[in-house]
Amino acid sequence: MHALDTFATAREQADAVRRRQISARELLDLHLAVIEERNPTLNALVSLDPERARAGAAAADQHLATGQPIGPLHGLPFAFKDTHAVAGWRTTYGSPIFADHVPSHDELIVERIRRAGVVVIGKTNVPEFAAGSHTFNRVFGTTRNPRDPSRSAGGSSGGAAAALAAGMVPLADGSDMGGSLRNPASFCGVVGLRPSLGRVPEWPLYNQWESTSTGGPMARNVGDLALLLSVIAGPDPRTPLALGDAGLAFAPPLAGSLRGLRVAWTLDLGGAFEVDAAVAAVVEDAGRLLARSGASVVSAWPDLSLAEDTFRTLRAWHLHAKLGALLDAHPEAFKQTLADNIRLGATLSGADVARAYTQRTRLGETMREFFASGYDVLVLPTSQVPPFPAEEEFPTAINGREMSSYLDWMRSAYFITVTGCPAISVPAGFTAEGLPVGVQIVAPHGHDRRLLEIAAALEAARDA
Repeated sequence: MHALDTFATAREQADAVRRRQISARELLDLHLAVIEERNPTLNALVSLDPERARAGAAAADQHLATGQPIGPLHGLPFAFKDTHAVAGWRTTYGSPIFADHVPSHDELIVERIRRAGVVVIGKTNVPEFAAGSHTFNRVFGTTRNPRDPSRSAGGSSGGAAAALAAGMVPLADGSDMGGSLRNPASFCGVVGLRPSLGRVPEWPLYNQWESTSTGGPMARNVGDLALLLSVIAGPDPRTPLALGDAGLAFAPPLAGSLRGLRVAWTLDLGGAFEVDAAVAAVVEDAGRLLARSGASVVSAWPDLSLAEDTFRTLRAWHLHAKLGALLDAHPEAFKQTLADNIRLGATLSGADVARAYTQRTRLGETMREFFASGYDVLVLPTSQVPPFPAEEEFPTAINGREMSSYLDWMRSAYFITVTGCPAISVPAGFTAEGLPVGVQIVAPHGHDRRLLEIAAALEAARDA
């Protein structure tokens, strides 16, 4: 007999399968029962195939019985983000254009996770082409927040975050351009890491030299996230910008302390964006917790004023390069906000793109010099708002201040994007309404292991 439930850590679940305390089939059935109970309300998982999953679990048990080596995720149920191509599984990208699309090949992040031994159960819901930080589309509908189903689960990895928070999966993959791993992690009370650029390589890409977006891991705790990062990180000969560290360099256990940590704390990067008062209160509490735990917390921030133009220019250019021809062929199949962004990309000149990349270089230098001046990490809000009503496409105002576009409320995430630095969202507390709020910790480029250790130490201090 086993005493596991689906909220056991991913490490505990994998260890139980490895020790044959529970079979992969039994573990799958536990998760399928939770999915049957919660997914009809939350709509986090899509393209589910329980029978195919059961066949996969049976194969995992048979493999284990042979005594052959197994991967670190052997037997764990897994649902891939619906923007990640999975061979033989329906992959829609949240678009009606691809409603019946079934890829013939896995992309790299999927290859690595499958090789680690997971049992594939389906996909996690996304907004259309992962654009926007609220998960809804015309193929599957809206994903809702497990804490309060009337609220958004965030996005674009909203299905992943909601499935994790509800106990439907033990781990999840995602991707992040302007906050797509971090924002849903904050909204759903889980952990999401945007790694250093090059840490989690992607293949295939339409432009192997474009590096605004990156894949990354999500989990319910930092140790589990480190386990998944150890599987998906590391170089690959098909990805010229990949960092050289092996994935195992990030594997748990994590040994970290907050004592003596030099923290630059800021609520809004010196007035660069508006932060909802309820979020601000939780982030301020997190700053006090860091100080009580022995960290040196100083109000300080880098000048990231170039980030606004840099991110919006590169995002529009990227969207037009990738989706412009598809929009021309299927104009009726795109939501208006995404179509407008793609068309904006068509108006950009070579000089505009060159300016954005020059500014991005300066932003990277700004962060390097900032950390070198005496700080180990930068701490700020993950999201500027708590989870908003699921019927809204995006927040239209913060503290009474009108938002001019569907991106304005995401500056706390996308300002960090264009620095290239790794950033993790860790649950920090709840608003008075009981809605989750995450705090964002940013480290120098390449310092992903150190970032995980600090995040784990903050998690432990929060739970003490």
